[in-house]
Amino acid sequence: MVAAEKAIKKNRILLLFVISLFLLGIGVVTGIRGFITGHLHFFGVSREVPWGLLISTYVFWVVTSTGLCLTSSIGHVFGYRPMFPIASRSIFLAIATILAGFMSIGFELENPWRMPIWNALSPNLRSNIWWMGTLYGAYLFFMLIEFGLIRLGRHKEAATAGLMGVISGVAAHSNLGAVFGLIHAHEFWYGPYMPIYFIASAMMSGAAAIIFFTWLAYRLSGREMEDSMVRALQVTGRVYALLTAVVIFFTIWKIIASLAGKPHGKWETVMAFLKGPLAFNFWVFEIFLGLLLPFVVVVGVRARDINAMAYVSGLALLAIFVMRYDLVVGGQIVPHYAGMHIYGLPEYYHYVPSLSEWLIVIGSLGLFGSLFLWGEMAFDGHKPNHH
Repeated sequence: MVAAEKAIKKNRILLLFVISLFLLGIGVVTGIRGFITGHLHFFGVSREVPWGLLISTYVFWVVTSTGLCLTSSIGHVFGYRPMFPIASRSIFLAIATILAGFMSIGFELENPWRMPIWNALSPNLRSNIWWMGTLYGAYLFFMLIEFGLIRLGRHKEAATAGLMGVISGVAAHSNLGAVFGLIHAHEFWYGPYMPIYFIASAMMSGAAAIIFFTWLAYRLSGREMEDSMVRALQVTGRVYALLTAVVIFFTIWKIIASLAGKPHGKWETVMAFLKGPLAFNFWVFEIFLGLLLPFVVVVGVRARDINAMAYVSGLALLAIFVMRYDLVVGGQIVPHYAGMHIYGLPEYYHYVPSLSEWLIVIGSLGLFGSLFLWGEMAFDGHKPNHH
């Protein structure tokens, strides 16, 4: 009877793996068709809103990847033993999410093959985009080395590689924030707030991902969660609550700073969040599902109830996806003539993601899902070992 139940659960994981590969195939075919047809005819972006759903999806994946790396490093790299059990799965998920992000931005670019070629042949050290590609490449390299060393049981060397991954990840992610924060033309993004916010929200995303996907892995396999893993997730839950409080703090002051004195560009964008076209996304997803509900639940259960934390973490990941979309699109929808009261011109630019963009996003989800499920099968559920 036990063997039959194990076989059923294994077949369930295999079925989900096949479904994920199918979704990946849809995304790849759609992306290739976009190269042939042309991005302007294929995507919903425009001259006014050139960064759309694929950019926000890229930001979502790489933010989550950096957060997975940073949160798990508390144990594996910096020696906090209660968090050791989450190291293997967290690093593997960090690799899976960064690859999903690369897929999203790869199909968004019209000529993605030029980036690795000219990145090496003609580096522009004054370009944040050049640094983003270089630093995320180094980050992925160190993550792969660290995961391999963990699987070999060489934990001391893995901690060194992990430290290099943390350094490159922080550098890459703060630089990603600078890609937005140094754009003078979009006042909502501009300023030193963005790089710091990206790091704080990354750790919040990473902690949510660790809790949810660890819980999901055990549910799919039917295994009983080890006591050491339960303790690791409880500690991760406390980190999650703390970082959620930090992001709530950032959000409140960002709104206050954007309303005080009605600064041009920032005030109009915040009004789009508070009562404009992005209001539903902001209040329902960002504030309620992404920040308030997880904080209240995790604090309410004192980070002890793994099931409750997993449920709100899953909802929070969906909300964080919307949060990245609002950040990217919201920073572009305010026209440069805003505040001039010009009759006959729209108050906000209009952007709706095309079906093709959604299919590529689904493909990136299929890539992540197939890697996650393959990792559970190939590495025996990332069973915690003592080191």
